[in-house]
Amino acid sequence: MIDHADDLASVQTATERLLTALVALDDRAVTQSSRLPGWTRGHVLAHLARNADALVNVLEGRPMYASAEARDADIERDAPRPLDVQVADVRESAERFRAAGAAPADWSRSVALRNGVTDRAERVPFRRWIEVELHHVDLGIGYGLEDLPEDFTEREIGFLAARFAGHQDVPSVSLVTADGRTWTTGGGSEGDPVAVEGTAADLLGWLAGRRDGAGLTVKGGALPSLPPL
Repeated sequence: MIDHADDLASVQTATERLLTALVALDDRAVTQSSRLPGWTRGHVLAHLARNADALVNVLEGRPMYASAEARDADIERDAPRPLDVQVADVRESAERFRAAGAAPADWSRSVALRNGVTDRAERVPFRRWIEVELHHVDLGIGYGLEDLPEDFTEREIGFLAARFAGHQDVPSVSLVTADGRTWTTGGGSEGDPVAVEGTAADLLGWLAGRRDGAGLTVKGGALPSLPPL
């Protein structure tokens, strides 16, 4: 069961953890490469701030972004800014999202996201939590997939498994952790089921495109190629 209030609190905790970590950086660090190909840490921070504002738009019934081109242009514009400006923007945009989440609302309503995707409003806080946690990892500043909260990792594996369920290019896959937690995904293409086993961090890394799956054990075939998120 989704509890949007709990998720909003988790977003706040994750945001404060990120902001605390940013104190150790300097202007030079912001211009260095992140773990995302083609993006500096400044790109990641700019994206985090603009995503918060975009999700405010979603909660308030406006288009998430004016256009894909405008989204990309905003990130490119904001990426070179100095650290103090980046940090202030992340903090202030996070506060705008917090305020939007605290406003009285029908959380069962349907909202529009990007690329024709719709969802229930109550799932928007978890989507923001995903952005904050995974992009904190993407910054490459000492926070890894193994450091993510356990409840977040488990939910995100389930979220991504559901996203790939029935995808025509993904065979039937069972995901299994060392302690026996299981999920299923794929199933849209022919072939025998494949079992993919590993730590929760390695499973999440593979599903989220943050790891190549080298740390996973695959039974019943080769490790499937996953489509882009």
